[in-house]
Amino acid sequence: MSDTLSDVYNVAVNAGDLRPDVAQAEAVSQLQVLQNALAGYEPPRAKSGLRRLFRDKSNAPAPKSLYLFGGVGRGKSMLMDMFYGALETPDKQRVHFHAFMQAIHDGLQIARASGIDDPLETVVADLCDGTAVLCFDELQITDITDAMIVGRLFEKLFARGVVIVTTSNRHPDALYKDGLNRKLFLPFIEMIKERFVVHEVASETDHRQQTLKGQNLFFSPLGGQADARVDALWAQLAGEAPAPLVIENKGRMIEIEQFSNGVARSDFAALCATALGPSDFLAIADAVSVLILEHIPKLSRANANEAKRFVTLIDALYEARVQFIASADAEPDALYVDGDGAFEFQRTASRLMEMRSADWAHAEALNTTEAASPPSEKMPPSS
Repeated sequence: MSDTLSDVYNVAVNAGDLRPDVAQAEAVSQLQVLQNALAGYEPPRAKSGLRRLFRDKSNAPAPKSLYLFGGVGRGKSMLMDMFYGALETPDKQRVHFHAFMQAIHDGLQIARASGIDDPLETVVADLCDGTAVLCFDELQITDITDAMIVGRLFEKLFARGVVIVTTSNRHPDALYKDGLNRKLFLPFIEMIKERFVVHEVASETDHRQQTLKGQNLFFSPLGGQADARVDALWAQLAGEAPAPLVIENKGRMIEIEQFSNGVARSDFAALCATALGPSDFLAIADAVSVLILEHIPKLSRANANEAKRFVTLIDALYEARVQFIASADAEPDALYVDGDGAFEFQRTASRLMEMRSADWAHAEALNTTEAASPPSEKMPPSS
């Protein structure tokens, strides 16, 4: 028999690989209860037709699913990965929530084109047939198309006997907050409260910040050494199964190339050489806790529009206290030295110098009033 999750966690703590954390230990206890309940569990739909027909009517119902939420860097994804590794059943899946929803939408498009009566049932069967445990990382609803189908989706998963373990930065009541037609989403929140054990990982320690502590987060000039430093930090922070992050903002879809564990990674051109505006950058700042931006070029008259977007992006990240990691062709004070915006860029360069410190993002906000305002109501200060 393989080790229990509690065994794996305690070994890691005793070896010094993890710092002792009471809140994490409490979450491990919740996960251990679920691991025990899943021993020998087989969802009805995972069985063949004959076995389903003659299965023991006294079969125990599926254990309750588990919803782990808490602030960034509290170790939720790490604990779920440990739980997933400790599960003996091969009938398990671990996937980023955004990637799963994208697969659902892609499948629905194909199923609808085929004229299938219940496209969602067909897609769920294709993706989850035989699955006993489905682990979702980063459950977050920002897209109205997700909000409108996620309730039916979860009902179909539960009907197939799937047990769900998910992490989120938000309490269920805060999901899809201020979203379009949110009243239609509220039954899904009630479903979570009914079908899941909702547990907060209420650690006072941001372990991600501890990982970054004392490090310089701005790497220049561009080249192999800067790329290697960014790759190393991404590996430390993001964990497994990165997927694209799609954010809906005023009917527009913003896609960031890679996202995992609250950390987004993008190339400069993808964010600053496309038609994104202040509200888009505010939406990004609200959706991520760390942004890695690579390959920032020197700025000048030749790329003035990209430079303006970059300034707006930095303002949004700065006001939202989003940790910023970057690789650039020059140090902040030498990034923009030629062009009409060079003088105004001095403020951005000053902010970049602050933000390169890992301690910056957790410093006390300078403007308490702004910090308390909903992100959607804040605009970056003008140059």
